[in-house]
Amino acid sequence: MGILETGEQVTDCGFQGLTFLSLKAFLIVSHLYSVKLRVMVKIDGHGQAAILSAGDTAKIRKQLTNDSHRLFFDIARYTGERWGAIAQLQVGDVYADPVLCIPHSEITFRASTRKADPNGKRHTRQVPVHPDLRELLLIYSPPIEGSRYLFPSPAAEKPISFSAADKWFRAAIREAGLEGMGISTHSTRRTLITRLANNGTAIRVIQAVTGHKDLKALARYIEVTPDQVSAALGAL
Repeated sequence: MGILETGEQVTDCGFQGLTFLSLKAFLIVSHLYSVKLRVMVKIDGHGQAAILSAGDTAKIRKQLTNDSHRLFFDIARYTGERWGAIAQLQVGDVYADPVLCIPHSEITFRASTRKADPNGKRHTRQVPVHPDLRELLLIYSPPIEGSRYLFPSPAAEKPISFSAADKWFRAAIREAGLEGMGISTHSTRRTLITRLANNGTAIRVIQAVTGHKDLKALARYIEVTPDQVSAALGAL
């Protein structure tokens, strides 16, 4: 089973023919027709979350000394899922055998934990486990007794709250010397999408990865620089 969204077919939302266009071509056309792809860095909760460089990621991860916090961050950066859904992961959504620490080939994000689409529907998302993430899951010890959640709250019967995860993430950002740069919990999702785009991944593949039903909404996640636009046009 590959990456999928259950319950609804992915549509092109009016962008006929994009199956045959590269993502870069789509972004150039969007840029030329004044679709707002570049937005202000997030400040005090406003604007888009900043893209994480490899150096930023390493600095933040170094500050996450708690094993569960580190794995939470790793799942976020390798799946691009929203943090609210990651917080509610159950052990069985990730591990085939939690006693032996053997993960599934895919991580399942249940519909009930995910953000609704513009029509108010929620969809289960299954994401193949990246080889590097698999290695990290193999050395992690998931809860076996006391909680069904991969990241339980102190009360055990409930998952960690989004606000609690956001709190330790902000602390790591501050300790890494990256405060004030617009980094937020949404940065991991934006970073994955932008990197896929920069690697030349077809837009329909990225749409399948992220579960977006609207290509316009997907385009807003992708960071496009003037140099990229100029270089792409220069290659025509």
